[in-house]
Parts: sequence; structure tokens; C-alpha cells
Amino acid sequence: MTDLAGKVVVVTGGAGFLGSFLVPMLEERGAEIVIPRRRDYDLTEQADTRRLFIAAKPDIVIHLAAEVGGIGANRGNPGRFFYANMAMGLNMIEESRRSGLSKFVQVGTVCAYPKFTPVPFREEELWNGYPEETNAPYGIAKKSLLVMLQGYREQYGLNGIYLLPVNLYGPRDNFDLESSHVIPALIRKFIAARDGGRDEVEVWGTGAASREFLYVEDAARAILMATEQYDGPEPVNIGAGREVTIRELIETIGKLTGYAGSIVWDTTKPDGQPRRMLETSRARDWFGFQADVELEDGLATTIAWWEREGGQIQR
Repeated sequence: MTDLAGKVVVVTGGAGFLGSFLVPMLEERGAEIVIPRRRDYDLTEQADTRRLFIAAKPDIVIHLAAEVGGIGANRGNPGRFFYANMAMGLNMIEESRRSGLSKFVQVGTVCAYPKFTPVPFREEELWNGYPEETNAPYGIAKKSLLVMLQGYREQYGLNGIYLLPVNLYGPRDNFDLESSHVIPALIRKFIAARDGGRDEVEVWGTGAASREFLYVEDAARAILMATEQYDGPEPVNIGAGREVTIRELIETIGKLTGYAGSIVWDTTKPDGQPRRMLETSRARDWFGFQADVELEDGLATTIAWWEREGGQIQR
């Protein structure tokens, strides 16, 4: 058991979507939080990363920071997404080794799994194929950090753990239509269409692909529990345990937003990975995590937040 009271915890990405839920949980445990901001530290640069470690003197690092987006953003930035995510993780893990801290928590991505992984995805399948092409550079960069952590554990004794969360959603997500993931993009589209009196909304793909979505507060709780209770080398899936097709998701968001028009499917656009759902028994058995929030409840909360805050954000 890792006692967080009095520990200095660096949370990269701590001011972002997931971090904004995790940081208060860590503070409730008595941790002293350091959140490096991009204006002060470019974590893709080793010198900046080393300067952060000298200034903060962390006991624990939780590495959430990532450059990430939906299918469109991944297709438009494959080189940048590989480099930025690889470089940040590489620098953070190396400086953690140099500083001798007690624990490193790496948050990976479900995009690391092979394109045709049998459902539900088991951690043992992680290396049995190439990821879905549209997000492979991002997924492979993140997956490489698992190898690095396992190598550093073996050679240097660095206690690094690796978590694989499924797609997250919830209040404070990125709602930018150019770079957001599917749920915030759909919520924004449907509400704009409803308020604008439009007869139809265009969406990508066929709707046949499936996904699993985890409410952000559940994800933060899982990371907290793993930080406190898990010290092993094996990757651990973090998910909700429910598969939903994109068609079902879109129909649910349409219903919850009160949109009454029709949905037009642009089948020239990609569906992405055909199916995606995690097997989550390791998280349950190894540190007691199970998701609490049902998808429809989480969507309703997220929609209410966007209707309350979205106007300000757009300005």
C-alpha cells in the first residue's frame, strides 16, 4: 500500500480533463500536488523535464499528459502524435529513474491494442497484431512506454505501473469539433442542431463499430486506487465492462439532447477499430476497481454540463 499523505506527486496533464478529477482525489489523501504547465516545461524536451524534477523533487509521478484526439486528429497528425507522446514518456521515465522516486504511474491507451483483438480485450493480447491504422502512431508510442517501464524495473528497480483506460467521457472534456473524441463531438453537434432547428445531423461511418466508454470520475478513481495498491509490472485494463455500438450511442445522445431530426451517415468516413471492449478482471482482483457510473447517466451529466458551460467555452 502506497501512503500518499505528505508525498509530492507530480501529475502531468493535471490541469486537463482527467487530471481535473484526479487531483482533488489525491489532495484528499494528503498529497502535495505539482502540476507542470506547458508554458513552463516542455516535456518533449529532456532539459525541461530534468528542470521539473530538480524543482519539484517528486516522490511519485502520475503521467497523464498526452497529445490526442479523435479519428480526424489522429489522421491529420500521425507524426506529431507519435513524437510528442513518445518523447514525453521517454523523458519522464528516464528522469524518474535518475531521481530515484518511489513510483511512476503511466496511463496508456486502448488504442495500443491490435485492430482485430478478440472482444473483450485481454491484456495478454496486447502484442498479437498491429493497432488500427488511424491511431497506430499514438497507440504504438504509448505501448512502447510499457516496454520501457518493464525494462527499467528489471535493470534499475523503478516501480513503474501501466494502466490501459478505455475511451473516457464526461464534464470538462474537449468539445472542439476538430480534435475532440466521439462523445463530446456528438453532444455538441446534436445540441447545435436542436437549437438551430436543423432537420438533420451528419455523422461519420456506418455506426456498426462498437466502443466502450468510461466516465471520467470512475477513471480517476481507478488511477488513485492503482497508485495506492498496485505495484506490479503487468499492464492493467481500466474500463466499464459494457460494449455499445456507435449507432446505439448516437441514438442515445440524440434522445438525451432532445434532438428530433434525422441522422445522415457519411459512409465514406472510417469507422475506426471494428470493436472495442476491455476485460477488466485484473483491475477488480488486483486493486478492487469496478466502474460505478452507467453510460446513460454519465451522458446525461455530460450533456447538462455542456448546456450549462458550453456557451462560455465557445466564446
